[in-house]
Amino acid sequence: MGTALVIENDPSDDLRRLGEWLTEAGLELTVLRPHAGDALPETLDDYLAFVVLGGDQNAYPAADGTPGAPWFPQLEGLLRKAVRNRVPTLAICLGAQLLAQAHGGLVERGPSGPEIGPGLVGKRDATDNDPLFKWVPLIPDVIQWHRDEITELPLRSVLLAASSRCPHQAFRLGDRAWAVQFHIECDIEMVEAWAASDRDGLDELGYDAEAVVYAIAEILPDVEEVWQPFATRFASLALGTLPDSDIPNPTGHTLPLLGQ
Repeated sequence: MGTALVIENDPSDDLRRLGEWLTEAGLELTVLRPHAGDALPETLDDYLAFVVLGGDQNAYPAADGTPGAPWFPQLEGLLRKAVRNRVPTLAICLGAQLLAQAHGGLVERGPSGPEIGPGLVGKRDATDNDPLFKWVPLIPDVIQWHRDEITELPLRSVLLAASSRCPHQAFRLGDRAWAVQFHIECDIEMVEAWAASDRDGLDELGYDAEAVVYAIAEILPDVEEVWQPFATRFASLALGTLPDSDIPNPTGHTLPLLGQ
């Protein structure tokens, strides 16, 4: 078994079902909880993969320059090392925002308002050559729970999924780092806890907390049907057993024809 490093940024958003899927696929998981005082490593040399989870913090710093969490600058450094050294990386929600920000993207309060509850995202053509996303259905079910979003992707990233409200739902950097703005890891107990802690915010939006939980519970089997195989493919890629894992033209861009 190979080992993946998992960063849990917030106790409310742990691995849950994603952890089960990855371990079933052969990845051993080392979970660090910097919110509880765990120190982050200087490098990822000892790990086959890197997973960065979500959280309630803002990826961007406060007006006075204070980071959203004390460990975010070091975590962004690890995300840059992961992309540079081609460490298979999966970044979820806040993790996706940190990956984008670490590479020059822009994260802001979502201009179209929060996305909370069950949702659908649409794949882009670039997924045709992507070893993870090419097997995902055209319009997969996802779970949304975010108020911030990535408003500008990093240069040379590849957009993999979008929605009408939030155009940057999934992207890839290089050929080994994937980011999703939505959640795939949740079980119903996690969603119930989010709804309970965010009840005032849901009330402000005019959402009924129980109705949101019920709606998400209804789609959890569909989420699992899509995203467990996705997690299995990620684990296989990290372990070096995924066929056709090479990506032609991983940036999705072509050089201009000079002299034409």
